[in-house]
Amino acid sequence: MQHLIEKAQKLGIEIPAITAEEINKQIIPVLRKMEQAGIGLDLQVLTKLEKKLNQKLKALEIKIIKEAGVEFNISSPTQMAEILFEKLKLPTDDLKKTKTGISTAASELKKIEDKHAIISLIIEQREISKLISTYLKPLPLLIDDNSRIHTSYGLETSTGRINSFEPNLQNIPIRGKYGVEIRRAFVASKGMRLISADYSQIELRIVACLANDQNMITSFRNGEDIHRRTASEIFDIPLSEVTSVQRRIAKAVNFGIVYGQTPYGLSQTLAIDTSKAAEYIMHYFDIHYGIKDYINQKIKQAHDEGYVETLFGMKRFLPNINSNMRFIAEGEERMAINTPVQGTASEIIKLAMIELDKKISLFPDARMLLTIHDELVVEVPLKDVKTVAKIVKEVMENVVKLCIPVEVSIGIGDNWADAK
Repeated sequence: MQHLIEKAQKLGIEIPAITAEEINKQIIPVLRKMEQAGIGLDLQVLTKLEKKLNQKLKALEIKIIKEAGVEFNISSPTQMAEILFEKLKLPTDDLKKTKTGISTAASELKKIEDKHAIISLIIEQREISKLISTYLKPLPLLIDDNSRIHTSYGLETSTGRINSFEPNLQNIPIRGKYGVEIRRAFVASKGMRLISADYSQIELRIVACLANDQNMITSFRNGEDIHRRTASEIFDIPLSEVTSVQRRIAKAVNFGIVYGQTPYGLSQTLAIDTSKAAEYIMHYFDIHYGIKDYINQKIKQAHDEGYVETLFGMKRFLPNINSNMRFIAEGEERMAINTPVQGTASEIIKLAMIELDKKISLFPDARMLLTIHDELVVEVPLKDVKTVAKIVKEVMENVVKLCIPVEVSIGIGDNWADAK
């Protein structure tokens, strides 16, 4: 443990004397209590939303048929491909091919969204159909006698992240009006409030410290919008001139780098040419050379030693890192880049949960309910909500001292959407 503490200190990070293995042992009873607690579900909200979305779905299907100019089975990929690429003659040059023909997956259709009005209708129709089948229909069937729903939690063996299943409450969309409306159905009990506590860009803060990238560290210390700053850098324009589109591109670059994204991967995310994506990444590394060195270092370590590790010593072994099949080796290299960052982020939130479990137990009826990646949801009696919110923020921001400030946003509400 001492070598991990000393390694962190060299990066300007203060960590408690606990290993990843001990963190995982201590988080298990905390997760079990959260599973037992569950969270309230308002069936009326879900019923009204399902009715509303079913009406929307029918309207979209009518519009899709009208744009196609012929009746067809919207749920059939084969018939969809025939309509789009044979009847409507939409371009297929940049689309993936499958065994049965041109792919009509949403990720592919987004590439040609501007080519015909039917595409945006299809994407929305699929989104709504998935929300109905994944959440609105099954969730009401899973509540207990107290109208609470109970997810199960586990630890991913590769990254150590906490996952949710049966049902998976971590995949409810964060963005988009429909995702928000589903979250509105998750409610606090009478006389209680929900606190949502969310780490702000924790993985980018971690990679800035692990890489000792002074430009990113300075930006975070100055409290800048990191995506706006990155846009300013890669487009070589003043901060005040950055557009929302440029910020969106910069955000994709920032998070793509953390996940070891290639120019091709970034081009797919942004629906741009690979050459343009490569240009963005090149400009990024010209400025953030600390992160470039970190990436090279992690890849070299993985090739030489066969593993990488997190701040608290969790090792991820990469047995295929030296594979002769390049696409396999590149996949392992991406894991080598991301695991120390994502794994450390999961360790930090688990440490915070362990500490919070102790502190909020002093408040009768206060309890943690959900963990969703970098977010915690806590249910608290109304009279204690401000005090507990302050404790939650303080613990989450200080359980590990990074080389830059850790920030946690706090929301309070009667339901998950309002708290978020």
